[in-house]
Amino acid sequence: MPAIFKICPAPLWRAAEAAGVFRGAPVDLADGYIHLSTAAQVRETAARHFAGQEDLVLIAVDPTRLGDALRYEPSRGGDLFPHLYAPLPTSAVLWVTPLPLGPDGRHVFPELE
Repeated sequence: MPAIFKICPAPLWRAAEAAGVFRGAPVDLADGYIHLSTAAQVRETAARHFAGQEDLVLIAVDPTRLGDALRYEPSRGGDLFPHLYAPLPTSAVLWVTPLPLGPDGRHVFPELE
């Protein structure tokens, strides 16, 4: 199963790494689940919800390590988005990389697929 992704402010992720678990960003805590994206969705997620923000990281997550707490639910345009109804254990993370802004003001992503 392909990786799914979380965009997160770097300081918040560093705190999660120290704790061994990510409980969510403020929007996740407010909504009651951790928002994730597929490789096909994550660029639009960055543009819509993180436009112009610096000091972000892109976190690749192994969905097979999340169990039944991971659900794919309809969101924008009826697209199915991965939502995690539990804290994200750092043991499920495949890799973390900075998500810098490019000269055009959009985030520069690594190759995801």
